[in-house]
Amino acid sequence: MIGWVAAGATLGAALALLALAPAAWLAAAVAGATEQRLLLADAHGTVWAGSAVPVLTGGQGSSDASALPGRLHWRLGLDGGALALRARHACCLNGELLMRWTPGWGRSRVELQPEPGPQGEPGVVGQWPAAWLAGLGTPWNTLQPSGSIRVAGSGLVVESVQGRWLFDGRAEIELDAMTSRISTLDELGSYLVVLEGDASRGESASLQLSTLRGALRLTGSGEWSAARLRFSGQASAAAGSEDVLNNLLNIIGRRQGAVSVISIG
Repeated sequence: MIGWVAAGATLGAALALLALAPAAWLAAAVAGATEQRLLLADAHGTVWAGSAVPVLTGGQGSSDASALPGRLHWRLGLDGGALALRARHACCLNGELLMRWTPGWGRSRVELQPEPGPQGEPGVVGQWPAAWLAGLGTPWNTLQPSGSIRVAGSGLVVESVQGRWLFDGRAEIELDAMTSRISTLDELGSYLVVLEGDASRGESASLQLSTLRGALRLTGSGEWSAARLRFSGQASAAAGSEDVLNNLLNIIGRRQGAVSVISIG
């Protein structure tokens, strides 16, 4: 009888501890998963309902850091067989963002569900200031970008199948009215990155970069998986902007005449 009472008391204490788990536990998990590059600073509340200030850093030991204005608020709970995270951030998220994690045998699934767009258009996840990227350190702290980063998509799913990560859906990342501290131009340009994948085919997601407008012309393509990014592209100056963009082209890639070659992975 005493054993049952002790077991019940232990279980009750464990459940109480879980229910009141501080938000700092979630902040620690996010920091560990991102190698200290994304921090939930000044975390308040619990794992299940809390808030924090999102901060980008250059990683452990880095002095670079950049915080977003305002606080990110979240609620975490069960939704059928999934763990659902609902987040709001007045500065940057478009309404409430829903993220669902569904575990399974040898696989897990993370689904991002932004609020739907009008007339079947991809839902907008949010819009962030490009200056936030400076917190990541090199090369962003040198470039000191400004402008905005808008993310939209539909059916965005990341699946882990026997240790391999696959992306499903289509995401559009628009870099609008971008500028840099190392350029005297009022605006470098606006660009579109499209990430598209089909998890059923078991292949890495494709990535395409194109220029919408501007003096700095960027193009390229590549592949992305959760483990690795491969990208090959080039940068060049529009006619009449060669001299003013010469220094920037030397920094962002390997010069081959008038073109700067960009290679990642």
